[in-house]
Amino acid sequence: MCIDKRVSIFIAYIALFSFVSKGIFAFEPEFGSTRVVFQTNYGDIEFGFYPSVAPKTVEHIFKLVRLGGYNTNHIFRVDKGFVAQVADVASGRSAPMNEEQKAEAGKTVVGEFSEVKHVRGILSMGRYEDPDSGGSSFSMLLGDAPHLDGKYAIFGKVTKGDETLRKLEQLPTRREGIFVMPTERITIHSTYYYDTNMEICEEERSLLKRRLSAAAVEIERQRMKCFP
Repeated sequence: MCIDKRVSIFIAYIALFSFVSKGIFAFEPEFGSTRVVFQTNYGDIEFGFYPSVAPKTVEHIFKLVRLGGYNTNHIFRVDKGFVAQVADVASGRSAPMNEEQKAEAGKTVVGEFSEVKHVRGILSMGRYEDPDSGGSSFSMLLGDAPHLDGKYAIFGKVTKGDETLRKLEQLPTRREGIFVMPTERITIHSTYYYDTNMEICEEERSLLKRRLSAAAVEIERQRMKCFP
């Protein structure tokens, strides 16, 4: 009986280890309240940031968004099941940059590597051999890529627009060296951002207005009934 019990415990331990090694209990960080939307010629892609995981990267990318740095940029790489990669803004835009955009685009950020896993939808910074060479190019994961874990800085995840990513995966491509690239330009026409906390406030404010309006109608009805 004791032997059977020890065998059962051992099997359970092995199963638990297997789950963990496969990322079943992978760390899932919390989103910040900011959401960014890229409006492309194939549809919108919305994403949120992980400020607790990569604060410097989030600050840098979000500042580029606020400055309009990604407007007229493009997604230069689409490798089905792997990544869709946004071009560096300094070379990828079709419109010229102003001085403030150039200054921010020229900065690099330290490699904020973490335990977060590279799975579909994750935003991961591009870089060169230098781990601290991340600039403005980043990838949106189109599948799981465990070989990237701990080597590239994850700073957010797609929250809406997976249907747009699937459209991109169906586009014709060509190979140039290590890159699989679409045969036509995928333009990021414009970008905008909003705060989810403000949306909640707007919803509550709208609900309060409706309740006050309904109360006012009821008060007037009772007044007319009691004091004709």
